[in-house]
Amino acid sequence: MSYLEAYCCYAEGEAGLDEAGRGCLAGPVMAAAVILPADADHPLLNDSKKLNESQRMILRGWVKANAVAWAIGEASAEEIDRINILNASFLAMHRALDKLGTEPRLLLVDGNRFKAYRQLPHHCVVGGDGRYRSIAAASILAKTERDLFMQSLHPDFEAYHWDRNKGYPTMKHKKAIATHGYTCWHRKTFNAAIQHELDL
Repeated sequence: MSYLEAYCCYAEGEAGLDEAGRGCLAGPVMAAAVILPADADHPLLNDSKKLNESQRMILRGWVKANAVAWAIGEASAEEIDRINILNASFLAMHRALDKLGTEPRLLLVDGNRFKAYRQLPHHCVVGGDGRYRSIAAASILAKTERDLFMQSLHPDFEAYHWDRNKGYPTMKHKKAIATHGYTCWHRKTFNAAIQHELDL
């Protein structure tokens, strides 16, 4: 069994929400919404950042097989540039909830801020992906979905090493931007700061 809590207020009907890709230079921000049965548990279940890739993929399959409902939403690089990364993260979460198919009784959101969704009550939890199973499950799906997406882009953009850095600001990624410029997948508002750093 994991040491995470099964629920916050209700024995069932809580949707965990988390996102992946907020700190990236390229690619969308992706979010997941997951409702787990109260008794659903896995010994590996935890914050996705505390797991290796193989563990995350095991849990990805487990979440999809055991969740009452799950869904993925995203916001594009263009939307991130237009409305900023925080609002784009909320947008991705709302899109995941739009596709969930089952209306939850409460939204458990990883972090300290959230934009209300319809009339549903929500509860923000800093470090929630390491506390509640539903948020941990959402973190797994958001992370693996985004990683797989960035890997799928790699063959057409090999210079940026997205198969390894997944769009995050590694030195190889930043040097590739300096050498080859931006792609259609890059967030221009993020990369202005990177370009200044490389020019120093």
